[in-house]
Amino acid sequence: MFKVLERIFKDRLATENISLSASDRYRGPIEGSANSDVLKECAAVCPVKAFNVSGDKYTVDYKKCIFCGRCVEACANKAIDEARLRHKHEDALPVLIESGQEVLQEVLKEKLGRSLHVRHLDAGSCNACDFEMGAMSNPVYDLHRYGVHFVASPRHADMLMVTGVVTRNLEQALKMSYEALPEPKLVMACGACAAGGETYGDTYAVVGAADKLVPVDIYVPGCPPRPTAMIMALLAAADMLKDRMK
Repeated sequence: MFKVLERIFKDRLATENISLSASDRYRGPIEGSANSDVLKECAAVCPVKAFNVSGDKYTVDYKKCIFCGRCVEACANKAIDEARLRHKHEDALPVLIESGQEVLQEVLKEKLGRSLHVRHLDAGSCNACDFEMGAMSNPVYDLHRYGVHFVASPRHADMLMVTGVVTRNLEQALKMSYEALPEPKLVMACGACAAGGETYGDTYAVVGAADKLVPVDIYVPGCPPRPTAMIMALLAAADMLKDRMK
């Protein structure tokens, strides 16, 4: 017992601050230019059809993108590079939050009077997003410091958090969960499967992205997204909820 207490007092604070500052270890949005032939090679290797080419111009659907980097590797003359100055989830958030913790606490106090409740629905994931969601509760990310809690029933939730590509077996479960949410309700598509729906292709067992069945308010791209990205999206959701409750 004394050794445990000694370890607790000896270790420094592990919780990190949540911000939009990026790390060089993570791939970000694609930027650069190349001729049409090179761009076609980039599009051909994209496993989720996120890289689209029109003449000498291209667009990247970041809801579908899994940030594998194959399009950059296929660019023979290195005309396209990965921008490593921003997190890969930054452009996907509909609301930019300068000081997330203060904004969320103000929202909860002013409008909700309680914690933000989230119902998680696994619509057919590989569990990678689910593992990252579990990490949000550890001492490093400490989601509960923001007043966000996961609940067991959509009737007790303010928002539905969907992970995984929607399968035929869980199509009805997604619709019923959405209908059970009290107004005003929000939906977050978390990860490339729920946001883009192309990771498993077109099969008889797959419906696709979550927005094919229910309206989605926030997309969090990545395969899987980092816990930081999920937390920032939850903070953005609280800000959106504040506007809807006016």
